[in-house]
Amino acid sequence: MTEQAKKAEADNAFQQGMMFFRSSYYGKAVTTLQRAVELDRHNSLYVSYLGLLVALAHKKYAEAEQICHTALRMKRNQVQSYLNLAEVYLKAGNKEDAVETLTVGLQYTKRDVRLTRALRKLGVRRPPIIPFLQRKHFLNRHLGKLRHRVLQRLGIE
Repeated sequence: MTEQAKKAEADNAFQQGMMFFRSSYYGKAVTTLQRAVELDRHNSLYVSYLGLLVALAHKKYAEAEQICHTALRMKRNQVQSYLNLAEVYLKAGNKEDAVETLTVGLQYTKRDVRLTRALRKLGVRRPPIIPFLQRKHFLNRHLGKLRHRVLQRLGIE
């Protein structure tokens, strides 16, 4: 089989695996994605999704984490790999590592909006402006709103 035919077959297997994944047939998706990875071992996206599916289908979180880390070593600036690894951490009940993964991902992906959105969804908040006052204190609330507006105008948030 030629290299081009292998890549085409791998892409076909990946597309079919993603169809199973979106339909929540995780067991079938794992099998199909394993085939895609066998055909194209250097595609970090295939490897990353395989890691996520190992976590979803088999609940083997340590193995899934290792597979996702392999994908990240292959290509550091792939947003989906960070999202998949964070999802594995969340499924394993490890929110702190999920937040850390997404935060590190922001450094490598030029602050991609999908990572920012995922962090916001996890409920990550900035620390209060005046740390010795409670978060709900009126000064912290009003200064926090002001900070939010300034950061929005600067395009940081």
